[in-house]
Amino acid sequence: MKIQEIKAAYQALDPDDEPMLQQFIHTYGTDARSGVQTLVEQTKKKLVQLEAEYVRSEKMLAFERKYHAMGSRYICGIDEVGRGPLAGPVVACAVILPEDEMLLHLNDSKQVPRKKREILYDIIREKAVAYGIGVVSEKRIDEINILQATYEAMRMAIANLKVQPDILLNDAVRIPEVDIKQVPIIKGDTLSASIAAASIVAKVTRDRMMVEYDKVYPGYDFASNMGYGSAKHYAGLDKLGPCEIHRRTYIKEYV
Repeated sequence: MKIQEIKAAYQALDPDDEPMLQQFIHTYGTDARSGVQTLVEQTKKKLVQLEAEYVRSEKMLAFERKYHAMGSRYICGIDEVGRGPLAGPVVACAVILPEDEMLLHLNDSKQVPRKKREILYDIIREKAVAYGIGVVSEKRIDEINILQATYEAMRMAIANLKVQPDILLNDAVRIPEVDIKQVPIIKGDTLSASIAAASIVAKVTRDRMMVEYDKVYPGYDFASNMGYGSAKHYAGLDKLGPCEIHRRTYIKEYV
C-alpha cells in the first residue's frame, strides 16, 4: 500500500476508538518504511492518551458511585456559566446521567476545546436521564445581584428536570430554597462527571445565545468574547455605549 493511502487511513482514525487504533498498529506495525513507522508511533501515543483518559474518566464517577451505593437513584450535577461577563444572562444546567455511564472528555467546560464541547453537548443530551436549563437575564442580575441570580438559575434548572433528583452535586455552592440533599464539591466540574456535564451544556447553551446576540447587537464582538470584557468589547462600549443586554451594575462607568 502506498504511504499516502496509509496516511489517509491514519487521518481517518477516531482517537477514542481503541479497537480502531489497535488495528492500525497491528496492520502497519511491521511495515519497515520510516514514514509508516512514524504514523504507527503516533498511533501508539494516541492509544496511551486514550488509556489515560479512561482512567481519568473513571475517577470522575467516584462521587456518583458513592451516592448510588448509598441508595440514591437520580444523582444530579449542577453548574453555571456567565457570572463574570459584562453582558448577557447567567445560565445554569442540571444533569442526571445514567448510573455507571462513563463519558470520555467530561471536564470543566473551560478546559474542553470548543469543537469538543459541541460534540459533548449533543452526547450528554442524548445520554442523560434528564437535564434542565435555567436562564436569568442581565436585567434580573442587576436587580438581585449575580450571586442571587445564579441561585435562581440553578433552581430553574432543577425545576426543568423531568425527574426529581435524589441528591444534588453542586460545583462549590449550596443553593438556598431547595429541599433536596446537596453536596457542594470544590472544583466539582473537574471531579464529578455529572457536574462536568452540566458545565458543558450550560456553556454551549450560553455561547450559542451570545452568538445570536452578536447579530442583534453588532459592534461588541459578542460572538467571540461571549460578553466578557475583552479589548474589542470595551472598544465597542467606548464607541457605542451599552446595549440592551449589558449588565448596568457591571459597567457603571458607561451608564
